[in-house]
Amino acid sequence: MEEKKKKSIKGIRIRTVNYGMIFISAILYVLLITATINASNKYKAMITSTDSYIDAQKLASQLADGSNYLTEQIQLYVMTMQPKYMEAYFTEANSTRRRENALEELKQYHVSSDAFQFLETALSHSNELMEREIYAIKLIAVSQKEEPENLSEEVREMNLNATDQSLSTEEMVDKAREIIFSSSYQDTKALINGNISYFVSSVVDLTRQDQQNSFTMLKKTMSRQKIFISILFVLNLITFTMVTVLIVKPLQLYINCIKEEKRLDITGSYEFKYLALTYNDIYEVKASHEALLRHRAEHDPLTGLINRGAFDQMKQFFKINPCPLALLIIDVDKFKLINDGFGHEVGDRILKKVAATIKDNFRAKDYPARIGGDEFAVIVTEVTEDMKSTILSKAEEINTFLQNPTDGLPPVSLSIGGAFSQHGFSDDLYANADSALYIVKEHGRCGCRFYEGNSGQQADT
Repeated sequence: MEEKKKKSIKGIRIRTVNYGMIFISAILYVLLITATINASNKYKAMITSTDSYIDAQKLASQLADGSNYLTEQIQLYVMTMQPKYMEAYFTEANSTRRRENALEELKQYHVSSDAFQFLETALSHSNELMEREIYAIKLIAVSQKEEPENLSEEVREMNLNATDQSLSTEEMVDKAREIIFSSSYQDTKALINGNISYFVSSVVDLTRQDQQNSFTMLKKTMSRQKIFISILFVLNLITFTMVTVLIVKPLQLYINCIKEEKRLDITGSYEFKYLALTYNDIYEVKASHEALLRHRAEHDPLTGLINRGAFDQMKQFFKINPCPLALLIIDVDKFKLINDGFGHEVGDRILKKVAATIKDNFRAKDYPARIGGDEFAVIVTEVTEDMKSTILSKAEEINTFLQNPTDGLPPVSLSIGGAFSQHGFSDDLYANADSALYIVKEHGRCGCRFYEGNSGQQADT
């Protein structure tokens, strides 16, 4: 009978539809990823083209700067005749070599041979100028009777013609200046700058063409992306509608039936959903119980502060994760007399009051704990010894508050011993704080002292 009912069920099979959706989505995602990769490649091509243009322009400027620098130094030299300008000239020409280095680096870029020819021509003209410039340097060096060892090899090897050798000192200087500042020299400089400008213009045109091609391809690729994304969006709408109609609504009906404790005739995956919801309910109850048990295990039931076990865990934590801190050990002064004189109920109220006062006077990132009957401790984090006065002030405020009660409880005071550590909770930190507490008790209680090491322990408050 049950088999006949199952065979008579008509409708859309979710598994078949799901496989179909997965298949179509997979194809669309592959196409979308392919289009995205293509778009990324086209974009990278645009960026590469732009970067190449920027680099080529920088290198062209470097070539121009090298040529202009040589001109500047030779002009300064022939005008001032100071050797430092000649030295700077040959340092650029023979060591720095900005012109030659720029031309060499430009060979690795996608630059047309015609465009590159402009730079080679510019370098050729620049080298031509160097011949004139070295000749001018030779004239100045001879006129100033420079020692040969002070001159570069190029200058030593440069020979003056017979006419120039017969010139006087002043005439040699004038001749050198005429060479450097002549219209012919300036015309050659203009040719150099013109060829560099032609190169930059050629690179700009080539880059613009590459960018336009890449942009056209990128635009087509992005159009395909839009189509694929639109189809995926429609597919998602269809999927959402089917999930709502074929899954969500039946589940809502089934849940209402469960709440109303009605009998369910349910097939498919509802059992798993129901088990998941049931499991979540059980998990939440279990988690709540565990949190309650953990809180009870780590906190003192009377004061609500962390207990000795949790305090020991915090000590281990700050040993493993060191930071500057201070440890305070706190005793309620003469608490036994309060218990004997006023009873344990009042004593418990005193302990709760002390705990609340300590907690209120320290920060959320500090760790107050009850570690014994009337013994408390506080791990004060992220403090250094120069903040001692702040802690002493808190201790004084706490004692003032406890000694002037307004709630009908008897006045009490606290003895507090403290110690600082720059490197987390050390093995001797507790002993140092306890030692300071002992001194407080020896000097009349109701106060706070810090361990001072070998320098002795001075009264703090």
